[in-house]
Amino acid sequence: MKRLFTPEGELALRHTMRQRPLLAFDFDGTLAPIVARPADARVPAAVADRLQRLAARLPLAVISGRRVDDLRRRLPFRPWRLVGSHGAEDDGHAQASADNAAALVPARQRLAGHLETLTAAGVAIEDKGMSIALHYRLAADREAAQRAIAHSIAGLPDSVSVYGGKMVVNIVAAQARDKADAVAALVEAAGVHAAVFVGDDVNDEPVFARDEPTWLTVRIGQDDPQSAARWFLDGPADLAIMLDRMLDALPAR
Repeated sequence: MKRLFTPEGELALRHTMRQRPLLAFDFDGTLAPIVARPADARVPAAVADRLQRLAARLPLAVISGRRVDDLRRRLPFRPWRLVGSHGAEDDGHAQASADNAAALVPARQRLAGHLETLTAAGVAIEDKGMSIALHYRLAADREAAQRAIAHSIAGLPDSVSVYGGKMVVNIVAAQARDKADAVAALVEAAGVHAAVFVGDDVNDEPVFARDEPTWLTVRIGQDDPQSAARWFLDGPADLAIMLDRMLDALPAR
């Protein structure tokens, strides 16, 4: 990864914005700071204002692990598209929703059998329909919580995929689209060739790893030196600056 706020990064950003790209953003840890309780997450007013101005000019999507209806309530503007459950739920396309939800039935059954143990370990289960999140940020002993999660999901069938995140373990249908698939589909639906994607976590890595030549990918933070993102910002506070530079780089109407 290279720092975006360098002459080389600024040039790459300006070049991409001149192509009138799709703009896509993760939510938690990107648009909204990470908080102890996911229900408390909010987009700062300065970021929301800039996003609204960008959304008036370009197709703008939010791609998150949250449910689409949850995202919609948390955004003070209307983006072009919302994608939830790490790519599995798209407010523009619902064709695979029933199959994705059905694939999670064995996971739901297994977690129900371990509910008491997980709760005692401080793990909160969030069933989002198209995905399940096991949160342990508030656990008194996070290592014990991780052990309880590992025991509860051991032996799950190949119909589901499991991957970690920032104090969370996610379970999704193995057949479901990931965020890279979602970005590619949105680029096609928008009728554009370029994209800007900003994320901060493990579930954003499929987009970074896709490495399409016309996609400008940016990771918030340097916590993963192995990230496949091309560029990085030092932290969430830099996002508003990046959005300003994106607005400045837009071609005249």
